[in-house]
Amino acid sequence: MAAVVIQRKWHTTAEVAEMLGFGLSKTKMLVLTGEIRSVKVGRNRRILPAWVDEYVERITGGTEGWAA
Repeated sequence: MAAVVIQRKWHTTAEVAEMLGFGLSKTKMLVLTGEIRSVKVGRNRRILPAWVDEYVERITGGTEGWAA
């Protein structure tokens, strides 16, 4: 029988903070202000990977290979 790999569909705020290299409090503030979309599931917030990508696209202006 083949093993089934289940991929996570949702991320926690802490996971998103780690992915973006932000602190947890900054990420929570982005979620609370709506900068990063999320849904509330019980007492917890969950974030779709596509919503993280949306945020990154929006703050970078959708440019690839940008330089300071």
